[in-house]
Amino acid sequence: MTGTEESRARVQEAAADLVSSIRELLTADDLLLRLDPVGFGTALRRAAASLAARPLPVARATVDFYGAAGQAVVVSALRAVGVSTEGPAELPDSDRRHADPAYTSNAWFYLCRQQHTLFAAYLRALASHADVDPRTQAKMDFAVDQLIQASAPANFPMSNPTVLRRALDTGGQSLARGLRNMVRDVLTNRGAPRQVTPGQFQVGRELAATPGKVVYRNRLIELIQYGAQTDTVYQVPMLFSPPWINKYYVLDLAPGKSLVEWAVLHGHTCFMISYRNPDESLRDVGMSDYLREGPLAALEVIERITGAPSANLVALCLGGTLATATAAWLAARRRPGVHTLTLMNTLLDFQAPGQLGVFADPEAVGKLIRLMRRPGYLPAESMKATFDLLRATDLVWNFVVDDWMLGNDPAPFDLLSWNSDSTRMPATMQTEYLRTCYLENQLATGKMELAGERLNLAEISQDSYVITAESDHIAPWGAVYTGARLLGGPVRFVLSNSGHIAGVVNPPSPKSRHWFTEGVLPAAPSAWRDLAQERAASWWTDWTPWIESRAGARRQPPELGGLAYPPLADAPGSYVVA
Repeated sequence: MTGTEESRARVQEAAADLVSSIRELLTADDLLLRLDPVGFGTALRRAAASLAARPLPVARATVDFYGAAGQAVVVSALRAVGVSTEGPAELPDSDRRHADPAYTSNAWFYLCRQQHTLFAAYLRALASHADVDPRTQAKMDFAVDQLIQASAPANFPMSNPTVLRRALDTGGQSLARGLRNMVRDVLTNRGAPRQVTPGQFQVGRELAATPGKVVYRNRLIELIQYGAQTDTVYQVPMLFSPPWINKYYVLDLAPGKSLVEWAVLHGHTCFMISYRNPDESLRDVGMSDYLREGPLAALEVIERITGAPSANLVALCLGGTLATATAAWLAARRRPGVHTLTLMNTLLDFQAPGQLGVFADPEAVGKLIRLMRRPGYLPAESMKATFDLLRATDLVWNFVVDDWMLGNDPAPFDLLSWNSDSTRMPATMQTEYLRTCYLENQLATGKMELAGERLNLAEISQDSYVITAESDHIAPWGAVYTGARLLGGPVRFVLSNSGHIAGVVNPPSPKSRHWFTEGVLPAAPSAWRDLAQERAASWWTDWTPWIESRAGARRQPPELGGLAYPPLADAPGSYVVA
């Protein structure tokens, strides 16, 4: 078979799979559930009904919009003949989507920006007049924001000067390549533009490359022990607890960007939990199972390998929530195991969870339960779509323009390669997590029970280092701060620049910044920010002496696995590639 025939066969196979998926979707009883599992449609219908009952403010906003839109047309016409005048909408200077000078110098593109800005203001004005409950308001605001982002002039060829310029320069070939890319993504990527080109990065080669061995495996985790790269190591080992919403290697992203590599090079004996990507067989696995078979099991193995009765626990996001629950569980049992806690972008108090709260109200959770009933898990693509929507401009529309209009292939980017490597979530665990944390805030209020113990954060007496990011869209830094104040021991709270992931993958660079205080945690996050000192450095360089001072004396490196746990495989293991 020739290469052309093989390509044609792959396209035909992909098309058959797509047709089968569409047929299954259209014949399913829960079509509306699949299309709108969060209930945005219901929220918008409620808002529309409310606005229909309040015609006066709607009419006023509509008249204002059309009046300003007409004024924008006149202003743009004047600019077209050389008259310098400003339109009715104040255009933001920081909108990088419309940084092309043509959006200012060309009358047509200037009009497009004016009209979009006025349209956005009109939608927000309508939303503000709807008399609905807070949950409906939050969903409506989120949906309105998505519509505003989707309707930006940069997202359409005729209102994007860069796209038109590229099409002219290439004789239309860029548009042809973009159409090819769009067809490819419809057939092979569920209709979403590619963020990465498959095969650019490989786990175990460019990503998750720190040398180590898998020394333990159960049905939920593989435990990786990393090889020492210093002559001596600190006595207290270090356990990394990643979120199982994504693959663990965001903490071991690439050489030079790996927090694990940084810790190993600074003399720590490091272990990493790598979670299994669950399938239907794990549908009944809950939070207590993740506690027992995750951090608790790992800590027991680490003690037998190293002889140390406790470890410095370093955790991210949902992995941090579980790590904190582990410390509280051990405190309730009066048992050692956790020497210190390092929590990265971790919510403990879910009272104000930010935009993710839109996806975790009682109605949305009920729909997710129905959606997960048949397969026994939340599909990986559902998780990825949720997180992409939280940053739709960067993770959706940016690639619509670049891939489908400019005809480019995605540029190699290790962080986006990890972001595209999504995982599933067991139905029971996902339901329990959303209910106990997002709906009932049980961990913060002392009501959560896991594996036979009620968890009290105030009983956690160990030193804690809590790092968060000022632009975090998943764990807002103010909410992280509120949760950090619930811990019973001394807390060093540090705020970094950047967002949820880039704030963690934060090796020293000229762009790095962080803010800190010396042992002062006032009640309000804003009060803390007023007191905080700024340092032009990565938080990694602040954390390093903090954790070293709590890691004990130096010793000879322990064997990889030792006699009790002979290595099963080379890192990164098998679970991470499933």
